[in-house]
Order: sequence, then C-alpha cells, then structure tokens
Amino acid sequence: MYDLGGGTFDISILKLSRGVFEVLATGGDSALGGDDFDQRLMCWTVEQASLQPLSAEDMRLLMVRSRAAKEALSAADSTVIDAVLNSGEIVHLTLPATTFVELTAPLVQKTLSPVRKALRDAGVGADEVKGVVLVGGATRMPSIRKAVGDFFGQPPLTNLDPDKVVALGAAMQANLLAGNGVPGEDWLLLDVIPLSLGVETMGGLVEKIIPRNSTIPVARAQEFTTFKDGQTAIAVHVLQGERELASDCRSLARFELRGIPPMVAGAARIRVTYQVDADGLLSVFARETQSGVEATITVKPSYGLADDEIARMLQDSFREAEHDMKSRALAEERVDAARLIEATRRALELDGDLLSAEEHADVERLITAASDIAAGEDHHAIKTAVQALSHGTDEFAARRMDRSIKSALAGRKVEDLG
Repeated sequence: MYDLGGGTFDISILKLSRGVFEVLATGGDSALGGDDFDQRLMCWTVEQASLQPLSAEDMRLLMVRSRAAKEALSAADSTVIDAVLNSGEIVHLTLPATTFVELTAPLVQKTLSPVRKALRDAGVGADEVKGVVLVGGATRMPSIRKAVGDFFGQPPLTNLDPDKVVALGAAMQANLLAGNGVPGEDWLLLDVIPLSLGVETMGGLVEKIIPRNSTIPVARAQEFTTFKDGQTAIAVHVLQGERELASDCRSLARFELRGIPPMVAGAARIRVTYQVDADGLLSVFARETQSGVEATITVKPSYGLADDEIARMLQDSFREAEHDMKSRALAEERVDAARLIEATRRALELDGDLLSAEEHADVERLITAASDIAAGEDHHAIKTAVQALSHGTDEFAARRMDRSIKSALAGRKVEDLG
C-alpha cells in the first residue's frame, strides 16, 4: 500500500493468504507529502513571475493557486496559475504538465527510498508484489502513478478512490469485529509492531527483545545476569525504538525485580520475557530462574505515539546509524573494562596475599591505566587496556584457582573423589 497524503508518506507491505492479511513491513517519511509538491510549484511561480518579497497572505494565496494547478494537471496537459496579490502584482503563468513533472521529480523519487527499505524489511522483491494500492489524494498525480508502475513493473490499482481507501478498510474491519461478517468471506488482519521493543543494559545500551515489523501477537525472551557480587535486585527499563543508546529511545516503563539470592556476579539468571497481544498490549515479565522471584508490568507501546513520530524515529535511526554503532562500541568496551576492574579489585581484597608487593603494585598500575583509558572516547584503546589487564592478571588467576582447588580438597580422601 503506497500512501502519499498531504503531509506524510507511508508504505506497507502486506501478504494475503487464505483470508489472512499479514503486515510484513511498514515504513515511510513523515516529512514528505503532497504539500511539498505545492511548495515546489509555489517557489517556481515566485521565480518565474520575479515577485518581490511576499507577505504571509500572498504566500498563502500562491499556495492555494499552486495546489489547484497541481490538481488540474492530474487530468490536463497544462494549466494556468492566476493570482492578484495585495501588492498589486498580477500573476499569470502557463504551466505545462511536463514542467511540473520536472520540478517535482526529486520528490517522486524520494518516495521510493522508503519503499525499497520496506521491501528489504519484508524480504520481498519488487517483482514479487502482486498489486499496489494507492492511498491519498496526492497519488492522483500521473507522475506518481508512472513512477510506482515503473518501480513494480505493473500499473498500480486505481479502481478505488484514494481518498476513501483507508476509511473503507476501517469500516470493513469494524464490521467484522462487530460480528457482521458474511459467511464464506471471513478474513483476518495481522498487524506488526512499528518499532523495536528492548531493555536497557549496562552502559546505557539497548538490547532489542522484539524487533520492529514482528507480527503480533508475539512473545520473545532473553536471559540476563547480575553485574556485581551479592547483587539482590535489578532495574528493568522497557524501551521502544531503533537507536543503540537508551537515551535516544522512548521510555515505556521501569520496574524492579527484587529478592535475587546473593551470588557472585554473572551467576544469577534473569529471564526477561516480552509479550505483545493482538491488541498491541505489551506485558514484560522478569524472573530469576533459581529462586523463582518475579516481577511484571503491562504497558501500551503505541499510546501517545502518532504515525509521524514513528516515521521520525525510524528516520533518526537510519541517519544516525554510523554514529550509534560507534557509541555502542564505546559503551560496550567501557562495560567490559568496568566489569574486569571490579572483579580484579575484588580478587585483590580476597587473595591479595598471593602476590608479592611488586606484583601487587603492577596489578594496581594496570587497574589505574584501564580506569583512566576507559574514561576516554577511544574504544580501541579501551579494548587494548582491558586485554593488558586481563593478561597481566593471568598468573594471579592461576594462583587463585590453585588455592580454590586445595581448599575444596582439604581433608578429603582419594577414594572419596572416585
């Protein structure tokens, strides 16, 4: 479904199988619509008529005339733009359809970029699409219909009024939900979630649990663990969006899982489950697998989120993709550094007597170096510092292992080990 309205552009890829309409992918551009074609034409008019700086009222008048000219060219080879401005200037320009097509060609092509992205998300080739439904009054422009036809290799479906398609579909869905379906004509619409749902992890990163364009109802689960020794609670921050950092995503909810048995860092297993029902309601469950303690929360991800906001969030993720990946790499290295530094300091507290004064000082120097470098912005340098700390404590780790084994075997007979 190719939907070019007055202010936004949306694309949806659907699959119909045995009466079931499944939304495979959605996309669009919240900053592109029929109004942009009017704006382009108005600028052309100002330039061609060599108009002086215009008042707000004259600008509005020219926009109205431009929109009328655009609509007229849907059924004519040329039209005339006439206007008498407050300044006394008279505008009388003949606009051929070919000129309008040239002026707006970049806008037409701009609609095809989200189409390509949606097809990739759906795993579908343009040649596999069996029909293209046009939605929105702007799709009456012959240049739009030609571009869509050329892209998909087939003429778009034009037997439905593009201004009424959405209303007709909504009415049919409402009629079906009300139980008024005609026997033998049952059908079902399976929607998708427009934005990924995830959870915040150490370092302010986002771990996506349910990726965007997943068909609902859907459920996904992932296991996490504790960061510090003796940790008895974790905070679960539910997020929505495509960015890599939690600060760049939409916060949906926060809750805590308490009562986790105190264990060494990394020993606990917390299973976080995201479940979205057919009504789009998200339930998040967090459960520590050994003790069975759990917590849950329910939210409506789409609450207060307009279509243009969804499109803007998607566009932001595409535009900032390279920056986000660098930010994620930096945050991940910092988390690894913090985890190793914390573990090394804890080991020194417990078994520091296994090291000579000189060895102890060497380890402390490595810890300080790693801490200082981790505060910087070079993730490659942080990774190198972490590796240096890890290699520099290999012998210490071996001695601790020997002590642990000796302690475990103390007072036991050989035959007890068989």
